[in-house]
Amino acid sequence: MFETRTYDDPLVLDPAVRARWSFLETSSAAAVLRSVCPAEWADIIRVLTAFSLDPSHWLKAGGNRGDIAKIIDGMFAERGWREIRVDLATQGVLLTKLGKEVERLDTVYQEGYLVDNFKGRVALDVEWNAKDGNLDRDLSAYRAWHEAGVISAAVLITQDRVALKHLAEQLWREYQTTLPDNQRNPKLPIDLGTSTTTNLEKAALRVRRGVMGTCPLLIAAATPATWNGKAYSPA
Repeated sequence: MFETRTYDDPLVLDPAVRARWSFLETSSAAAVLRSVCPAEWADIIRVLTAFSLDPSHWLKAGGNRGDIAKIIDGMFAERGWREIRVDLATQGVLLTKLGKEVERLDTVYQEGYLVDNFKGRVALDVEWNAKDGNLDRDLSAYRAWHEAGVISAAVLITQDRVALKHLAEQLWREYQTTLPDNQRNPKLPIDLGTSTTTNLEKAALRVRRGVMGTCPLLIAAATPATWNGKAYSPA
C-alpha cells in the first residue's frame, strides 16, 4: 500500500475543493482518476464542489444512511452513476507449452454486492454514519475488482467524525437557546459519540494496514469547512 497525496497538487484537485474536505489516498488515486477516468473525475469534483453540509439534514435521525447519503447519491445519479452489483467470474484455461488449449476449467462465480455508485471504471460508496463493518466489505471489494481489472480506482465519501462532532454540539446548543426551557434537550438527535460508525478515522485504520493492495483509493471526508454556515432548524 502506498499512501500518497496527489490531491494536494492544484493541477489535480481544485484548491477550493481541497480546502473543504479532508482527503486520504492510496496509489496516487486522485491523479489516476484525473488521467484515466477524466469524465468520472469531473463528476466527482462537481459533487464535492456543490455539496454543502446542511444541519437540517445532517442533525436528523434517519437510520444508517439518512438524508446525507441519499442527497450525495442523488447528485451522482443525476450525472449517470448507478447503484449496481458487481459479480466476478473466473475461468482457468489449460495450455500446452506451445500454447494449444487443452482444457477449460469450470467457471468460478463470485457474487458481489451493491455498490452505491458505479460509472465507467470507478466504484464509489457513500458511507455516512453506517456500521464500520461496511468498510471491510467495501475495501475488500474494491481490491478484488481492481485486481480483476474491473475498476481503475475507487472512491469513498464519508465524514471526519471528531471534527464534525464539535460543530454539531455547537449548533445544537445554539438551537436549544431558541426553545422554551421545558422543550430543551441537550442530547443530539444523532449519535456522533460512538467510534464504531463509518468515518475517516476508521477507514484510515484499515487502509494503513495495507488492505487495498495496489488499488488506488481516494477517501473524501466532510469537515466543518463543508458546512453551509446555516444554523440548525427542524426540517
